[in-house]
Amino acid sequence: MRITLNGTPRDVSPAGHTTLLDLLRDELALTGTKRVCDRGACGACTVHLDGQPVYSCLTLAAGCEGQEIRTIEGLGSVDAPHALQRAFALEDAAQCGFCTPGQLMAAAALIAGNPDPSDDEIVAAMSGNLCRCGTYPKIVRAVRRAAGMLREASHG
Repeated sequence: MRITLNGTPRDVSPAGHTTLLDLLRDELALTGTKRVCDRGACGACTVHLDGQPVYSCLTLAAGCEGQEIRTIEGLGSVDAPHALQRAFALEDAAQCGFCTPGQLMAAAALIAGNPDPSDDEIVAAMSGNLCRCGTYPKIVRAVRRAAGMLREASHG
């Protein structure tokens, strides 16, 4: 089957029972997407499927044929970080960092659909992503800051 992964068309042949998380981590060596609960309860494995955030641990890879998949590796890079990655660093929103890829992908989906979210909208959009370190106030500040950075960049 063919997917588009972080902007690049890829041919893959997952077994019928393979989750998108297993395809990404085990077969395509994209280990930025984290396996934590493996049952859709924590959000650490969040990726975008045709622009929508999904838990990759609950998504069968075979159901992704012809779709665009974006992982944390496709969000930004060391040389060109996404505004969210910069804001998470500036706001110290990543403590242990294990939930951070999923947090960033959930936040990116929010900002893509709502470039000026309120704190309540941020909290609601991020509610499926758990942080055991409890940095929720910093995460909200980071998402708000990144949204501002992106709005500023689009105006100037």
